[in-house]
Amino acid sequence: MGRGRQKAKATKQARDIKYYSPNTDYSALQRELTGPASRSTSRYSNEPVEPDYSAYVDKYADDLDDDDDEVDHRRIG
Repeated sequence: MGRGRQKAKATKQARDIKYYSPNTDYSALQRELTGPASRSTSRYSNEPVEPDYSAYVDKYADDLDDDDDEVDHRRIG
């Protein structure tokens, strides 16, 4: 007993949260999403440049081929 008042209060709070619609400042949202103009032109300028690994391709190419052969000879089941 005594659950009726508690359940009614919880239902009221859930309904208030469900239908709550705050005043939204759409201009502030647009400013936040677009950001400053200088930032949008050079988004990846601070990213490090990936090193050139082409010198290592031939050196380790045989190792990669050997690994593939081992997988083919495994028995499954």
